[in-house]
Amino acid sequence: MFPKPEPFLRPNTRAYESVPMVKPTGFREYDARWRYGEEINLMGVQALGMGIGTLVHEMGISPEIVTGHDFRFYSASIKTALATGMMAAGLKVHDIGLALTPMAYFAQFALDVPAVAMVTASHNENGWTGVKMGAQRPLTFGPEEMGRLREIVLAGRFAPRSGGAYVFVGDMAERYLADLAARPRLRRPIRVVAACGNGTAGAFAPQALAAAGVEVIPLDAELDHSFPRYNPNPEDMTMLGAIREAVLGSGAAIGFGFDGDGDRCGVVDDEGVALFADKVGLLLARDISSRNPGSRFVVDVKSTGLFQDDPVLCANGATVEYWKTGHSYLKRRVMECGATAGFEKSGHYFFGPPVGRGYDDALVSALAILDLLDRHPDRSMADLRRSLPTTWGSPTMAVHCDDETKYGVVDRVVADLEATLRQGGALAGQPVRELATVNGARVTNADGTWGLVRASSNKPEIVMVVESPVSEARMLEMFHALDLVLRRNGEVGPFNQTP
Repeated sequence: MFPKPEPFLRPNTRAYESVPMVKPTGFREYDARWRYGEEINLMGVQALGMGIGTLVHEMGISPEIVTGHDFRFYSASIKTALATGMMAAGLKVHDIGLALTPMAYFAQFALDVPAVAMVTASHNENGWTGVKMGAQRPLTFGPEEMGRLREIVLAGRFAPRSGGAYVFVGDMAERYLADLAARPRLRRPIRVVAACGNGTAGAFAPQALAAAGVEVIPLDAELDHSFPRYNPNPEDMTMLGAIREAVLGSGAAIGFGFDGDGDRCGVVDDEGVALFADKVGLLLARDISSRNPGSRFVVDVKSTGLFQDDPVLCANGATVEYWKTGHSYLKRRVMECGATAGFEKSGHYFFGPPVGRGYDDALVSALAILDLLDRHPDRSMADLRRSLPTTWGSPTMAVHCDDETKYGVVDRVVADLEATLRQGGALAGQPVRELATVNGARVTNADGTWGLVRASSNKPEIVMVVESPVSEARMLEMFHALDLVLRRNGEVGPFNQTP
């Protein structure tokens, strides 16, 4: 019998690799992430694999699962430990090797396998590891499944079974790239910067874009798990600055930034201006709804307020819903309501057929944006950006707050803002028009200026986003007003960046 895991054992003890070490806070809302060696060890990963297998059997689905790993020096070892646990729990493991997360999602369809467990910490700094999991393609686990998995693993409630098996699928990369290439080539030449931040996307993105007929200028495409220049995160200002320099220096029509596991896509236009995925999503939604009137879209609560009452979307009969931030939440909501597409500000795009299969794939997203440019041959990406009303917005800013306390802090912020609304008070010098609490607190003033405070789902942080359609000064007023509310809680640290 596999030994029952302790909730959290400190490393550097004699028991370090003789009993599992699994820190409870690594089980997050829709995936799992730990500091390898500090918060989880290989035996803990095996316990996680047994927990995944036990949960798959509980859910009553076919006991088969796809697994792959990102390019970190320890990821292959972690995947092997995970696969050992899953096989011990009676699963047939289909190992696709080095992969992007969306390649693992694609393999679920290509191999007709219901479940997935992809070893990746995405854009997290080197030293992190994690697993993105799902058992109902194209969906990934949400809080209910993650909560049950946490319970199984921490309590050691495994159900070892016979029938476990291992199959290595050596050609999945070729099949995935061929699937991406099975589309009409672009009608005009487009030069593109493909920035990979030395993450796993470097092994696949340049080739996939070249197959669509574009001239690719690779940037930091060499795989290097130390991420020597910047973390591969399309919201990171250092990465966006590097893309800007490459675009302006090469005369590229657009620059793409791919995150560490290839499910998020950032955009820099031909004038070097970064466009977050909510603004790009609005451009795509306008284009899609013009060709498919009555389309439905889902966007996350960090997204621009321009989706509300956009004249083009209204004229096209489109509807938009704001929903919880997080790739699992958005994927599920897009499927539940039959939306044409979903957009998350962090760079996740979710396209239903015929563009995609419902999951987030940065390369599918980049190709969809290139198609948008191809359909407007007389307009540059900067021209399309200027077609949107001007807003003044912040990047996604974060303060450190321990995983054990971050949700309680956000609950107190929500309560403070609800009290302000009940009392008819003002925030940032304006009456409060609306307070949405579907995911943290998104407060909107009468003039459309808004701000969001929510707990990060995958790091020990609280994040804030602010935007104003009026002026930069109004945006800053909202930031300082929300910061004052947040600072009533001593558990939070300084912001990693400010507007």
